Amino acid sequence: MNNNCYTLKWHLLFLLFFPFFTLYGQTKKDTLSFRVVSYNIENLFDCRHDTLKNDYEFLPDAMRHWNYTKYKKKLDAIARTITAVGGWTPPALVALCEVENDSVLRDLTRRSVLKEAGYRYEMTNSPDQRGIDVALLYQRDQFKLISHQGIPIPHRSGKKKFRPTRDILHVCGMLLNSDTLDIFVVHLPSRSGGAKESEPYRLFAAGQLKAAVDSIYYYRHHPQILIMGDFNDYPDNASVNKILSAEAPPQNGDSLQPQKLYHLLARKSAIRKHFGSYKYQGEWGLLDHIIVSGTLLQPDTDFCTAEDKADVFHSSFLLTEDKKYGGVQPFRTYYGMKYQGGYSDHLPVWADFRLIY
Repeated sequence: MNNNCYTLKWHLLFLLFFPFFTLYGQTKKDTLSFRVVSYNIENLFDCRHDTLKNDYEFLPDAMRHWNYTKYKKKLDAIARTITAVGGWTPPALVALCEVENDSVLRDLTRRSVLKEAGYRYEMTNSPDQRGIDVALLYQRDQFKLISHQGIPIPHRSGKKKFRPTRDILHVCGMLLNSDTLDIFVVHLPSRSGGAKESEPYRLFAAGQLKAAVDSIYYYRHHPQILIMGDFNDYPDNASVNKILSAEAPPQNGDSLQPQKLYHLLARKSAIRKHFGSYKYQGEWGLLDHIIVSGTLLQPDTDFCTAEDKADVFHSSFLLTEDKKYGGVQPFRTYYGMKYQGGYSDHLPVWADFRLIY
């Protein structure tokens, strides 16, 4: 009888402490959906003259009659779009193109419905002739800022002289799993004057971006690179598929190269009809891009994505009837010089990452 009681006692002790033995040396981890967005918001200017910017077109007494009422409506429209792209949860990162200055970003993040999201931001201060820059909004509880810098695009290459354009924004930060993420926000030179005639400048600017990316590959032990923005080029143009060598991810994961760039939307752009973020003369095309290093496509890592986790956000409220070419088109702020009170001439693009921390 005594032996039986002794044995029962040890069985009970074993059952009591077994969970602690099995969990010893293990750390419970959480999983987070980390959404990034890229959005050209089409001329976000305030209605005050900035002596450092060519903003004369967007003043109350100018031809567009840009005033505080229109400016406030634009802020609310952009804020609503960013919130909607996040599925009504603010995205972790938002790359923006065509912002005038620090003032408009402060108003967007602190005096619109985005105030509750608690965004912080970094932006460039470029010599662009139109007076526009690029910026990155980030959620401080998901992305801890380490450093940021603007990468200028020289106005001259050899004997060629170019118009001043936007700097490339490079932001480095730490994720919740303590990994480092390097983000580049770009708005390459426009197609003004013709796509072919203006292409050399985009190729030159893309070369500056490629040099910056290569330096990350060289110095980082585990480089994780995310490129977002308006390239003013399509995925099959040379700035993307030759200079950056960014192509659709391989369908066979075994051929994935960690130190190569991959375009999350290139395959959709090639095979889907009417797919794009911008409509030009009745044709949809993808000017806005999300490009990642191969390290971010490895499914066995703590921070990763896949091409089926990226798309264009084409909610109906961002679209309006295309009376000239048929179908729909982005609902923009101005159509020519006529005020429409819409959102932008571009649609946002987005991608979801899985973060284990």
